[in-house]
Amino acid sequence: MPSLKPDSAIDLTRQLNAHYAVEGEDGETLLTRLRGAFAAAGRDPDRLSLDDIAGIDQLHLGGRRASRALAELGELDGGKRVLDVGCGTGGAGRLLAAEYGCDVTGIDVTAAFVGVAGWLSAATGLASPTRFLCADAGQVPLPAGSVEIVWCQHALMNMPHVPRVLAEWQRLLVPGGRVLLHEVVAGDNPEPLTLPVPWARTPATSHLRDRERLQRDLALAGFEPLEVRDVSDEALAWRQAHSQREQAAGPAGSSAGSLPGPGLLFGSDFAQMGRNLRDNLAAGKVRILAGVWHGMRR
Repeated sequence: MPSLKPDSAIDLTRQLNAHYAVEGEDGETLLTRLRGAFAAAGRDPDRLSLDDIAGIDQLHLGGRRASRALAELGELDGGKRVLDVGCGTGGAGRLLAAEYGCDVTGIDVTAAFVGVAGWLSAATGLASPTRFLCADAGQVPLPAGSVEIVWCQHALMNMPHVPRVLAEWQRLLVPGGRVLLHEVVAGDNPEPLTLPVPWARTPATSHLRDRERLQRDLALAGFEPLEVRDVSDEALAWRQAHSQREQAAGPAGSSAGSLPGPGLLFGSDFAQMGRNLRDNLAAGKVRILAGVWHGMRR
């Protein structure tokens, strides 16, 4: 597989690390910061429940509800080998392992997220059915035909070379494997995005495609759509409700003594990111798709 030029890959990783608050102002690592936050909330950082970690677990619109809806849309059943692309802190993988009996490998280009994902899986008793790798989504260190499902939630909008990524999905999937995708796409309103948003503070890390272009790229890569839904209205309602809660939260994205929230991952401007995403959705600058595609060729 072709890959990004080394300098381009390094630049992209640096941009994403700068966007996601992987290192505190005092040099404290994300893992250390999160462990301390759980301890301050009265939890043992090595013995956590899925409810305890919900605030930092599912870093996409709709949270766990959206992941369950995508799993149901894809008729996901037990025992499937799943690759979670852009896994973040690993929440989707843990949900698929705990509720659907899947065996999940998550990949993410942000090493700090991969470290946190492994810790959270161990702390919640899900280390066996989940594992996490720091890897470029266009060059995954797994053998061909090693997964039955490619799962991807809100990750392609950070990837500048989507056709290369889709070709890698075809390589990794077994014959007849499926792609389950929940993604932010450009809307019909051509006005510039109001920034920052959860995936980007500047246009440099935002690589939105409109629905037609994304579906064309999938088709050219050999994927046939089985069902594709526009779930923007549901996503907007969810975002509106969460923006109201975040308005009252502290700069870390959670109130004093409460369980860690996404502000510890995105930084002190997370509440503004959420409001901007809400406004971009309401203005039709972005839309949210959920869909299932079938791999038609190897």
